[in-house]
Amino acid sequence: MQSTKHLQPFEYTAKNKDAGVGCKASLPGKWRILALWGLRTPLANPSRQPQIAAKTKRQVRDAISSKRTISIVRKLLWLILVAILAATGWFAWALLSPTTPPRNTFVMLRPGYSTRRIAAELKASGVIRSERAFVFWHYLHHRRSLKAGEYLFEKPASTRDIHRRLARGEVYFHTVVVPEGYTMFDIARAIEGAGLGSAADFLKVAQSDTALISDLAPGAHSLEGYLFPNTYEFTRMMTMQEMAAAMVKQFRQVAHQIGLTSGTATGPPISEGAESSAIAEVGRGSVDVQRIVTMASIVEKETAVAEERPLVASVYYNRLARNIALDADPSIIYAELLAGTYSGALHHDDMHFKSPYNTYRYPGLPPGPIANPGKSALEAAMHPAQSDYYYFVADAAGHHRFAHSMEEHNRNVAEYRRAMRGR
Repeated sequence: MQSTKHLQPFEYTAKNKDAGVGCKASLPGKWRILALWGLRTPLANPSRQPQIAAKTKRQVRDAISSKRTISIVRKLLWLILVAILAATGWFAWALLSPTTPPRNTFVMLRPGYSTRRIAAELKASGVIRSERAFVFWHYLHHRRSLKAGEYLFEKPASTRDIHRRLARGEVYFHTVVVPEGYTMFDIARAIEGAGLGSAADFLKVAQSDTALISDLAPGAHSLEGYLFPNTYEFTRMMTMQEMAAAMVKQFRQVAHQIGLTSGTATGPPISEGAESSAIAEVGRGSVDVQRIVTMASIVEKETAVAEERPLVASVYYNRLARNIALDADPSIIYAELLAGTYSGALHHDDMHFKSPYNTYRYPGLPPGPIANPGKSALEAAMHPAQSDYYYFVADAAGHHRFAHSMEEHNRNVAEYRRAMRGR
């Protein structure tokens, strides 16, 4: 064992607080070492204790502040997450939930409307739930342009479905029915009745835009005769010119189909002295489209019975060949329509109405068609029956009786009048 006797006793002085007297004490070696070590530690240094305490307080405060910051950040993250979930839920609801519009809701989306304007129009009409949802969805699909036009909404649909309809351009089509024998005045009223514009606007086009048929009828005064009877589907975005052009296009298709525009018409034998008449042109196979359409329009207005039309056409061709006035009542009606004086019924004095369309007063065909004939009437004018009839009159059954002479015709007229009086 190592001897410790060479170590000197450790002396320290301590002040007696009560007596104010210092005293010395001696410690053994090991206690002296421990005492020296204790003087080196911070706690053994009274002058550093306030600094240590302050530092500790700062650390505590920093720890508390850090915990509070973490707590606030967590709460903010939760709030953001909840907001995102809520926004996503709302967007899904606004986008996918079907909306039931008011009954038969029409919405007109005109060219140049912005996406926001379109959304506003749809929202104001009760078609979609949210403008923002519609606009946001469109921005996600910005490559799909929305088509202008009039749309009909009558069934429940989601905003996504509405956007898809507009992108596909599923616009509403108005139906316009043009029966055989309609005049341009009748068609104008039908277009106005369908809500596609005013009758006056259509008449302006029908009476002036003859460039549409300049190759068919260079001398035409209007589109009368070339607005082919059919059922048409028009949108409110279409102009009157486009509607008229659609009808003329239909005429061209049918005319080509039956050979009218390819010169394949036939006719009865050419009568002596008929070289300047339409029948001569038909007999040669060289077709004057305007004259054929004019004849077809008269045939169309005279009878609705398809089987009788070739016979009616033959009567008029026979009269033309002998330079006999056609005496077609529908031509007087049309003359008065052009003049704006037609009262809805014909009277005896109307036979003297001054107009080149009055076939009682002026021999030959009128200057142009008096209606828009259908395919059957056009074929009858192109291929009339072989007959020697010059007269016909309606019978009580809605058909016609044909006659070779005036005497026979007068008997048929008298019989018709008796039948009508007996009703």
